[in-house]
Amino acid sequence: MTDALPLSRRRALMLVNPNARQGHADLEGVIEILQAGGVDVVIEHLDTPDQVSAQIVRQRDQADLVIVCGGDGTLNSAALGVMETGLPMGILPMGTANDLARTLSISDDLALAADVIVAGKQTRVDLGEVNGHPFFNVASLGLSVDLARNLTPEVKRRWGKLSYALAAFAVVRQAKRFRAEIISDTSRVRVHTLQIAVGNGVHYGGGTVIQADATIQDGRLDLYSLELRNVWKFGLMLGAFRRGEHGLWDEVRTDKSTGFEIRTSKPMPINTDGDIVTHTPARFSTHPGAVAVFVP
Repeated sequence: MTDALPLSRRRALMLVNPNARQGHADLEGVIEILQAGGVDVVIEHLDTPDQVSAQIVRQRDQADLVIVCGGDGTLNSAALGVMETGLPMGILPMGTANDLARTLSISDDLALAADVIVAGKQTRVDLGEVNGHPFFNVASLGLSVDLARNLTPEVKRRWGKLSYALAAFAVVRQAKRFRAEIISDTSRVRVHTLQIAVGNGVHYGGGTVIQADATIQDGRLDLYSLELRNVWKFGLMLGAFRRGEHGLWDEVRTDKSTGFEIRTSKPMPINTDGDIVTHTPARFSTHPGAVAVFVP
């Protein structure tokens, strides 16, 4: 479902995360593009991404749209605010991975991303949730939590997208399997696994694909469980993971459902779009078409 805002003058609340990888980029040219296209901008610089949703709700009556300048973590922080207010969201990708922008085919060239907002075409996308915490891309436990802990802002600023591969190599060498129970709409299974990931969107981890047929508009979540006995084999599977074809391997369990529940013998932390926010037991659900975004 897509539509477009009328091209009369619109008021935009622009929220800038200065801690994003490109958080100090010069936005003057972008603002000129927006204003020339009928978008009047009020800029708010954030001390932390945690302020994003509260700021959106606070200024809902002074804006016709929200523009989020940052990476996936900042967009994640904006999720509840745009869902509550119903304001459409423009994306200026300024993070390291920019996986939601990749899913929506939004260029990481900020001028081109600004053109998308000016054009005004919108579509509605699903929003995932785990234990009350939103996520656009993926929520996971196991390897990805250790990966998130290794991906410090300093590492991401220095190495960019390569930082994901470097951190993954370090984490996989020390990986240990854990036992979990996965409950979906139709099944219940016990697994011995290195990682369980639940995707709402398509991309995560700098371009890895959650499932080859995943979309962010189907009202379903895509799960995989990485049940390798020999960690070294993960290296052989990297290409399949990048293409979303890892489910073809016997050691990878996949499933689709409108919701999942994951239980472990002791609480395990859960990473949502790069931030560790909750722990098991975990209930995953989806809000179909919850957020309007500007797209090419």
